[in-house]
Amino acid sequence: MRVHFIAIGGSAMHNLAIALHLKGFNVTGSDDEIFEPSKSRLNKHGLLPKTEGWKPQIITDELDAIILGMHARKDNPELLRAQELGLKIYSYPEYLYEQTKDKRRVVIGGSHGKTTTTAMVMHVLQQLNMDFDYMVGAQLEGFDTMVKLTKDAPIAVFEGDEYLSSPIDLTPKFHWYKPHVAMLTGIAWDHMNVFPTWENYTSQFTKFADSIEGNGTLIYFDDDDELEIIASKQSQIQTIAYNTIDSTNVDGQTIVQWDGQSYPMEIFGNHNLQNLNGARLVCNQLGIDDDTFLKAMQSFKGAAKRLQLLKKNDTANIYLDFAHSPSKLKATTSAMKQQFTKRKLIAVMELHTFSSLNKDFLPQYKNTMDEADKAVVFFNPEVLKHKKLPKITEQDVLSAFGRKDLKVLTDSNELVTWLKAQDYDSTNLLIMTSGNFSGLDIKQLTSELI
Repeated sequence: MRVHFIAIGGSAMHNLAIALHLKGFNVTGSDDEIFEPSKSRLNKHGLLPKTEGWKPQIITDELDAIILGMHARKDNPELLRAQELGLKIYSYPEYLYEQTKDKRRVVIGGSHGKTTTTAMVMHVLQQLNMDFDYMVGAQLEGFDTMVKLTKDAPIAVFEGDEYLSSPIDLTPKFHWYKPHVAMLTGIAWDHMNVFPTWENYTSQFTKFADSIEGNGTLIYFDDDDELEIIASKQSQIQTIAYNTIDSTNVDGQTIVQWDGQSYPMEIFGNHNLQNLNGARLVCNQLGIDDDTFLKAMQSFKGAAKRLQLLKKNDTANIYLDFAHSPSKLKATTSAMKQQFTKRKLIAVMELHTFSSLNKDFLPQYKNTMDEADKAVVFFNPEVLKHKKLPKITEQDVLSAFGRKDLKVLTDSNELVTWLKAQDYDSTNLLIMTSGNFSGLDIKQLTSELI
């Protein structure tokens, strides 16, 4: 198979390119800019384009498939040439389905927790030496790539993202996968630029549930009203509800209690314990019993940027989390306070996504950081200009979060100065962002704080 990637440098795209290369495909690709770590990883496998830029002359009728990334535009010259030649053009989720349509597909969706839960299922399968294909949205310990596709693996485990598939395919990604086993962690409005209303957003999850294969299974969090409605309308599939698994907190470590047994875990927080319980039910569907699952989960440390411990000493821990939406922000902040009851919490978050920087969406953040002892919100006005969004002010942010002592900063140097001035004695620091605070080396910063 000869496959060409338009916008090969994307996070998902370069991982799929590597996966197909390892499967024996003839893979080529183009992009107008490729950043790390994509650049080094493509280069390692001999897939890095020799020069950046679009080259329509390399699009020929000898190609079996074109895979189009979200970074490309509708008027991309390579895309136009492929359309002119009548080549088959796939989005990457569509191609993932194409490669796994004869396998048993497991898909984890939801507005939050889907990366972590997918990682949990993958961790357990790997611990048990089960053969499986996968796609997950973060780099995981013990896995070389974020995508794996093979000829013989009987199972495929996918993180089910609700964002759009490509510039010419406005299908939410998870609608492509048609799972046999599906899990939904919860619904909280996100991606306002694509789904402008709550009703429009939630309808995507209804369509996902409707796409589950006949006699399949939907596992869902039962404390979510919208998911209860979606599950109640399913008549052709099995539905299984879950909630927070029982546990105790002993000196800062979470001990799961199950069937009279105790299982010490590396993870913590109600949200993670809900994810764990859902992952348990997913693994039950794959023939894995509860005791085997929980024993395997004891060595799970989490996914990158999901309550990732960056540094610790005797009196302080510093964590990095991907949290940026209101529900994620509140759950992550709450988890830190629940786990470390004797420590103060400094929480810092960056408004970076389209939705979070939208003035109309900001009120969704009301009270989300109230559990932190000190709270900081950072945003860069230049990012608003880049995203062509209306200006927001520090007062807009202060009013939206509903916390009078909230510190709002727009300069990363000021943020660094403030963080270095804090006392970290018996205090944890939680850094939450889907960006990098306008170019900060976060890991280097943490080494200077404690």
